[in-house]
Amino acid sequence: MNTQNLNPHTLTRPKALMTLLAGALFGFGLSLATMVQPEVVIGFLLFKDWGLMLVMGGAAGLAMLAYKGFPRWLARPLLGGQFLTQPARWNRQTVIGSAIFGIGWGLSGVCPGPAIAALGTGNTDILWALSGIVLGGLVHGLTTQD
Repeated sequence: MNTQNLNPHTLTRPKALMTLLAGALFGFGLSLATMVQPEVVIGFLLFKDWGLMLVMGGAAGLAMLAYKGFPRWLARPLLGGQFLTQPARWNRQTVIGSAIFGIGWGLSGVCPGPAIAALGTGNTDILWALSGIVLGGLVHGLTTQD
């Protein structure tokens, strides 16, 4: 019996191709929405540019529809496995991490997803922000006991 097919987390060729396609579509969408430009993001955070509000609202609505609707409409995910839920837990670390993330986003105008997509546009200055994101993740990983 092939036990590889029983594990829903096994990366198969179709799953890898769909992941690559979804990532490329996500990066293209961020670039098209100009979310890869820190000055545009800062304008949004200062309530000067409402275009990104529409982008974020549309993305949040679509994500909610997918997370709540797909498990109701489909018996199982199209590429196998099962739909899983992750209970959200608020604690001190979540609040502190959210505050640090928000402060960093506000000061730099850079969010991790768009920062990676910005590399595809040739914006090498974004490497400074990505270095800070990686360093923050490393510090968190080294100091957090779970």
